Amino acid sequence: MLVWRDADALDRTLTSTDWTGAEVIVAATPGDASLVSVRTAHRGIIWIEAPRGRGTQMNAGAEAASGRWLIFLHADTRLPRDWRNAIEAAENDPGVSLGCFRFALDSRSLFARAIEAGVRLRVRLFGLPYGDQALFVRRDVFRAIGGYADVPIMEDVDLVRRLRARGRLFRSPLPAVTSARRWEEDGWIRRTVRHLALIARYLTGTPPERLVRHDPARNQTGMYL
Repeated sequence: MLVWRDADALDRTLTSTDWTGAEVIVAATPGDASLVSVRTAHRGIIWIEAPRGRGTQMNAGAEAASGRWLIFLHADTRLPRDWRNAIEAAENDPGVSLGCFRFALDSRSLFARAIEAGVRLRVRLFGLPYGDQALFVRRDVFRAIGGYADVPIMEDVDLVRRLRARGRLFRSPLPAVTSARRWEEDGWIRRTVRHLALIARYLTGTPPERLVRHDPARNQTGMYL
């Protein structure tokens, strides 16, 4: 699980999910004092520290894990109640290398429904889920491809494309619910258009090092999104 300066979101995610039988690892940045109370409330969790960066933190968490499957979960995304069913279904298909849950936002806005529909279409047509769909990956395949690349943005897209070269994508109909806070703060249309522009430029060859300059979420104080 990835977190950067968002203890409240992390606490809600940890509290709302039944983790029985799971090895829960939180990868935080060094010296994050905001997590003291969360650490105290959730003592059964493995806490590790890694330099700031999605790929860096998630690689550190994966290195500490021992299970057959790895679930990469952002602090503001909550797993569905029956999340284990998705892992079991993927495990039973040896041709599957990774899976994802259905994207959902915790908002009643019609904009949220439109974005969810757009994500479903993207995943169906292009097999390209993002990290906020709680990607789950076979641990041996993840290690075989070298894990997340050391890039400042689009690390989840890069990972998915490399994993799909090793096997199929399993799409679970169960919803992973992500906070709509950033869409509400930035503006539904503005944030969506910016994301579409970033992925279009990435897929047409713009290096991540140039793309990151156009993504405020990676350059401001706050939670990774």
